[in-house]
Amino acid sequence: MPKHGKKYLAAAKLLEGKTACDLDEAVGLLKKTATTKFDPSCEIHIRLGVDPTHADQMVRSTVALPHGTGKHVRVIAFVSEEKVKEAKAAGALKAGMEELIDEIQKGFLDFDVAVAMPDAMKHLGKIAKILGTKGLMPNPKAGTVTMEIAKTISEIKKGKVEYRTDKQAQIHQIFGKASFTEQNLKENLIAFIKAINDSKPSTIKGTYMKNISVATSMGPGIRLDVQKVMAALK
Repeated sequence: MPKHGKKYLAAAKLLEGKTACDLDEAVGLLKKTATTKFDPSCEIHIRLGVDPTHADQMVRSTVALPHGTGKHVRVIAFVSEEKVKEAKAAGALKAGMEELIDEIQKGFLDFDVAVAMPDAMKHLGKIAKILGTKGLMPNPKAGTVTMEIAKTISEIKKGKVEYRTDKQAQIHQIFGKASFTEQNLKENLIAFIKAINDSKPSTIKGTYMKNISVATSMGPGIRLDVQKVMAALK
């Protein structure tokens, strides 16, 4: 077991005797248990009662967080020449087609999200493996294959995030920074959890939301009371 530092242990002491928290308590503890000198990210981890090996139980979509994530998101756009100026004006780091594809083949991967026009997808075969292994391939389910390039880039820059279940049926996502107000963190949390709940596959009959926890970067995990959280969504 890795040894934790004094700051982590002091933060963990604040959680002693707490089995599960409501949203207000969890958000308050998030700010108190931040252990880093920098402004740490706030993360949410959800375990779902789904089988991700079944296509009809895969949970994947996007949600716009009301207050963003606090992270500067670097977006590139695969677009036709006439859309390059529009994409860059909306905030794209780079935009284009063949030149951008060539850059990626040569090793350029300094971006967080790639968006593409539908017609551009046929050109991405040569870099599909590169983007796919990094989770950067544009995908219609993630809303990153679209005709509304400028609108999509703008939404992503403002706080629209993608979520998807991993092989362990878990979803992990940053939903803000410890420097955010408690109200803003709470509103982001509610928006995110509500989106996951609304994405429940129709084939799921048992418990859908099994566990929810939050934490700051390098901070201890704070478990949420699922029933109280779901009641707060209504």
